[in-house]
Amino acid sequence: MKHAGPAVLDTIEPLLAEIRALGGLKEASRGIFYLKSRAFLHFHEDPKGLFADVRDADGRDFERIDVTEETGRRRLVAVARERMAP
Repeated sequence: MKHAGPAVLDTIEPLLAEIRALGGLKEASRGIFYLKSRAFLHFHEDPKGLFADVRDADGRDFERIDVTEETGRRRLVAVARERMAP
């Protein structure tokens, strides 16, 4: 699965804006976010859809969330917000 390219990221710009608005994340490059100095969230495109990898609750790996549809996008924002909390 390859990282999402510029054309795909264009389609989710409102989602990216919402993630940027969470605060506390650094966008190293478009669609690739770090929390402190650690990779936290990025996107992949696949023939099956668009996916986000967000750092899991224990911080050891990533959880993949399907963000092709609005329901998954809302879930991603909620999960990211929860995992950013101290």
